[in-house]
Amino acid sequence: MGWGNWRPRFNFGQLKVQSKVSVFLTMILIVTYLFYCLTGYCESLPRPLYDQQSLRGKVHTDDGTVHLSQPHGPGAHWNVSVLRDLPLSSGHKSETAAGSRGQTAVSSSDNITVSNNFGTKEFPQAIIIGVKKGGTRALLEFLRIHPDVRAVGAEPHFFDRFYDKGLEWYRSLMPRTLEGQITMEKTPSYFVTREAPRRVHAMNRHTRLIVVVRDPVTRAVSDYAQTLSKTPGLPSFQALAFKNTTTSSSSSSSSSSSSSSTPTLPWGLVDTSWSAVRIGVYAKHLEAWLRYFPLRRFLFVSGERLVSDPAGEMGRVQDFLGLKRVVGAKHFLLQPDQGLPCLKKPEGSSRPRCLGKSKGRAHPPIPQGALQRLREFYRPFNLKFYQMTGQDFGWD
Repeated sequence: MGWGNWRPRFNFGQLKVQSKVSVFLTMILIVTYLFYCLTGYCESLPRPLYDQQSLRGKVHTDDGTVHLSQPHGPGAHWNVSVLRDLPLSSGHKSETAAGSRGQTAVSSSDNITVSNNFGTKEFPQAIIIGVKKGGTRALLEFLRIHPDVRAVGAEPHFFDRFYDKGLEWYRSLMPRTLEGQITMEKTPSYFVTREAPRRVHAMNRHTRLIVVVRDPVTRAVSDYAQTLSKTPGLPSFQALAFKNTTTSSSSSSSSSSSSSSTPTLPWGLVDTSWSAVRIGVYAKHLEAWLRYFPLRRFLFVSGERLVSDPAGEMGRVQDFLGLKRVVGAKHFLLQPDQGLPCLKKPEGSSRPRCLGKSKGRAHPPIPQGALQRLREFYRPFNLKFYQMTGQDFGWD
């Protein structure tokens, strides 16, 4: 057969079938890809790996906090799996924290914010730091009504008792929060703990600090009443509150008539080593905190007004935290037997939610002369506290 008689023979029917199959499979792949991207699956795909050397240069400290600068370029994100394997310089301690909400904390101990579909565990942006028997539990319970507040129920005592456990242990205690929510905790003893201001500042110098204060004399009696309920054999209030009291005054039992107001009783010097008395010297404790935090970082809540006008005080607290005013008068009613505000029952509940029986307990009778001596002792400290905070709490 000559070359001139050769004709190419193609099976055009088979070629058309193969082309249709290829187009069909390609369309399936494209639709599948688009489906998974729309449902969020693509977010879990590997991100571009940035040069490790340049990434290490972007890990830096700012005011003692280790964090990451955002990578350049639209839509760029750090690949967390790469970050875990990057060595940090020896100067970066494991005790670090996110300087503000939204930053990703990094340390040599894999200090990456834990995240899942239910939110992240953050360091608290606000802490109720005091004072004991001032109304801190009531304030926390009222705040927890707010949908944008997540708070630890138990007192962590991290900055006064368990600081050696480390910041990661502290963060593990926190509830998970979603975008727009704030994390809180309350430990009243922080206010009177010498090391607490420095430690809180080292975690985050932008932390908001709430202090619930109460007439220091009433607070001291309430503190004593709580201790007495746990230790029935406790000496009388006046025996603990004063030094060098005479036999007649120090042996007076806590059951002495509250109408006793003999001004000539030699009560002696006030014993500031007793914690029930020492806590009430608010001005001295605040001075220690002001060495690390400016006054604008504090909110001072009146324990008395938290009882008489809970909605008003809660309005101030929500404003301070940058929250919408959600908790208001509609949420409160007066607890008849204790004279304390209760939270109105939610829908479907048969009873309002009130504070425990340990709150609002009856105070033991204290001689009026002892109480008056304490008021004289606290007066100059109260006046200084009013000047420091710019608020007159009306205790004098």
